[in-house]
Amino acid sequence: MSTLSPFVLLPSSHVRAHDQFPGASELEKQLRAKIRGEVRFDAASKAAYSTDSSNYRHIPIGLVIPHDELDVVNTVTICRSFNAPILSRGGGTSLAGQCCNAAVVLDFSKYMNKMGAVDPVARTVHVQPGIVLDRVREAAEKFELTFAPDPATHSRCTLGGMIGNNSCGVHALMGGKTVDNIESLDLLLYDGTRLTVGATTEAQLEHHIASGGRIGGIYAELKRLRDSYAALVRKEFPRIPRRVSGFNLDELLPENGFNVARALVGSEGTCAIILGATLRLVKSPQYRTLVGVGFEDIFIAADHVPQLLTHKPIGLEGMDGHLLDALRKKHKLEDDLSLLPEGRGFLLVEFGADSQPEADQQAEAFAASLKDLPAKPSYRIYNAHEAHRVWVIRESGLGATAVVPNQPMRWEGWEDAAVDPAQEGSYLRAIDALMREFNYTSPMYGHFGQGCVHMRFNFDFESEAGVLAFREFIDRAADLVVAHGGSLSGEHGDGQARAALLPKMYGPELLQAFREFKQIWDPDNRLNPSNLIDPHQPHEDLRLGADYKPWQPKTHFAYAENDGSFAAATLRCVGVGACRKQDAGTMCPSFMATGEELYSTRGRAHLLWELMQKEVLPGEWKNDQVRESLDLCLSCKACKSECPTSVDMATYKAEFLSHHYEHASRPLFHYAFGRIDRWARLASIAPGFVNAFNNAPLIRNMIKSTLHIHGKRTMPRFAKSFTSERKKAHTPTGKDVFLWADTFNNYFHPSTMRAAHAVLTDAGFRVGLPNQHLCCGRPLYDFGMLDTAKEYLLKILDTLAPQLAAGTPIVVLEPSCASVFRDELTNLLPNDPRAAKLRDQTLLLGEFLVKHAPDYHPPQIDQKIIVHGHCHHHATQSMRDEMQILRATGADVQLLDSGCCGMAGPFGFEADKYEVSQTLGERVLLPAVRSNKEAIIISDGFSCQEQITQNTSAKPMHLAEVLAQNRQR
Repeated sequence: MSTLSPFVLLPSSHVRAHDQFPGASELEKQLRAKIRGEVRFDAASKAAYSTDSSNYRHIPIGLVIPHDELDVVNTVTICRSFNAPILSRGGGTSLAGQCCNAAVVLDFSKYMNKMGAVDPVARTVHVQPGIVLDRVREAAEKFELTFAPDPATHSRCTLGGMIGNNSCGVHALMGGKTVDNIESLDLLLYDGTRLTVGATTEAQLEHHIASGGRIGGIYAELKRLRDSYAALVRKEFPRIPRRVSGFNLDELLPENGFNVARALVGSEGTCAIILGATLRLVKSPQYRTLVGVGFEDIFIAADHVPQLLTHKPIGLEGMDGHLLDALRKKHKLEDDLSLLPEGRGFLLVEFGADSQPEADQQAEAFAASLKDLPAKPSYRIYNAHEAHRVWVIRESGLGATAVVPNQPMRWEGWEDAAVDPAQEGSYLRAIDALMREFNYTSPMYGHFGQGCVHMRFNFDFESEAGVLAFREFIDRAADLVVAHGGSLSGEHGDGQARAALLPKMYGPELLQAFREFKQIWDPDNRLNPSNLIDPHQPHEDLRLGADYKPWQPKTHFAYAENDGSFAAATLRCVGVGACRKQDAGTMCPSFMATGEELYSTRGRAHLLWELMQKEVLPGEWKNDQVRESLDLCLSCKACKSECPTSVDMATYKAEFLSHHYEHASRPLFHYAFGRIDRWARLASIAPGFVNAFNNAPLIRNMIKSTLHIHGKRTMPRFAKSFTSERKKAHTPTGKDVFLWADTFNNYFHPSTMRAAHAVLTDAGFRVGLPNQHLCCGRPLYDFGMLDTAKEYLLKILDTLAPQLAAGTPIVVLEPSCASVFRDELTNLLPNDPRAAKLRDQTLLLGEFLVKHAPDYHPPQIDQKIIVHGHCHHHATQSMRDEMQILRATGADVQLLDSGCCGMAGPFGFEADKYEVSQTLGERVLLPAVRSNKEAIIISDGFSCQEQITQNTSAKPMHLAEVLAQNRQR
């Protein structure tokens, strides 16, 4: 790589982090007086919205979350009186920086997310900008229709954002980009003008012009622009499937129907604010068959794309072996990876039809043709279940490759250039050679059927030389794309990442045309300024930068995967927003309940990252706004497994709270629930008396008031501990196993302990038990009482020394306790070899029976079983073993996709958390329990059982209790 560079280092955002917009306080005051939605100019809101999924950081002026169109109109009117810029934002997952700016941010996703009825005849539907794509697709599928563009973020990206970026996705091959699927747009301009635009006949165009006024002037100027540049547009615009860069001036050509709406698609909020959109829907093949094809490498795979396209698939995606390597190193989707054929370059080719036999026939004919290819690729035809698993591999691309153990972080910045599929192999070889010259590496994956390839590079954004090398690399990469007749962006848009490179692709005359197009709509340059037109440089305003020097505080946890740095841990969040999905999985329950960015994993990670900068958020660990955001975190740990980059917010929360309350008094609630093991041990001496005392009306009300417990919550009832009971004689023969007596099952639900003891004994094991009170301290983590938690863990390691030395399996019944041993233990005590032993010897009951009792046969059950998995169970181990055991009973077993139950230890008892807790419980779990009155309900978590019993008439059981029923003697 040349050591000379024509570029100079530009300031990062850290230099300008405290720049204030003149009149911001008065602007906020006037907005609050007029807006029915939410107006936030506080430090936390600005911190949470300072970046998107890109490399860039701009501190916004403030945030408005409009309730309706009137709120948007009033916001624009007031901002105009202050000459304040405005940025429209949807899901905030943009990768090029177009969703962060020093502007008033309009977040449409929380309230303006409605849609009209699907018109199955016209094949259209009208939507508000904040609606999530999957909600539209679900409604359309009822009529066997769909919105064709479906990016990997389909579970959380909004239609407004898709229109702003001209999003594409897997099935753009079937139905085109977003631009091809927009019928009309309802617009609001910065000057207050409102209009609806779409395809325009010449007669309609002349009528609009003759009407005069601002709207007439817009159409007159658009006609002039078309007539002036039509020949150049026809000549210079790349004719490839994924030309996303620049403005869509080609849509104004007569042969394209002078479609003003489509001309605005991809304008990234720089021209108009979208209030609504009428979408074009296309037929959705109801039967699909996927074929995986394996080639020697990704370049050979790309060479074959044009030939494979002749079979007319509805989707054709590619990914290389580096993506698979990253997943393996992170121990993610390991079982699914075995579904891929042999090779290091893979194409996923999907066929769709009106019947399954027809789709299968297409796939089989395609597979047969592969035998005639000189490359002789391997292949595999998948059933529907396997296909879903393979698609998950492909959709994991960005997150899977961003953070990989023992490797530098990988960044966007040159992640979605596109060429004609016929040029794809040549382009990839050229960019690979350029990567090697700069000592960069990147996986390659994406929409190979349309020539769009995603990449993430190990750019160095923390040194002057690294930033300048990045700038030189993308400049030369742009030359490669242009030389191949391609587009700088094939999906993610230009934003700050690529807009400065547009002259290479279009030349000065078309750039002038783009500038004129922007001026027609936004002459004052107040809508998302410095994007697309007169942009900031791509190596400016970096979130990191050569001056990036975050605070590095001393911590309790080791953060070994982040080089011991809490600041580095917060940087794991790359903004893809998987925590903002609301329809499946567990992450992020507080966002599912509130729809609030500040209560998402991403929002919290951004706050903590900003805290480490000591710029926007003051007070270091004592910052109350950060504490308030974390306060609604349920510590479900789902983000550690579901987040593509394994952000571990439960750990970050515990770390923060430990310092926040250091040398400060805590709420009494923390001591009451954080040290519940102590109170439970004392209560077990005379549980009947304690329960009667706690539930006496006056005492009960006083306890709830003092401890801030919601009035509708029932206090759990203590019991005589299982460890204090007289045990049956141990089986004289058999292998040893140690049954962990956790606080919740030992002192509240001893029947679970009895059942587990019986199951293990019947399975032929000698069951050992603690001879003293031990507790993993799980509730301590919820309140950041980490010094006490360490004491608990050290006591456990000392007491269990014989079992650890002997390698005795430790069977744990409460999933949240198992997660302490599997996760927090080694993070708090990384240098104690006993901690690793306990981690490795800890097993949940189902896991133990599958791995250590191959001859065990569960009782036969002729009854439906509904299973709710504990959050920590999902986070630290799959439910596979439990489901294997339960299905062996012969029962009809259903595992709910119920996410977090909402109780989450003490969380659901707190008065101010009750509504969130109930919202989460009612999302899936409680309705499913109520509608299956005759079924056995299995829920291994104590908190989950409390949520069920306090809201339904059901009596949930632990796996151990079900296996102990009618057991074979």
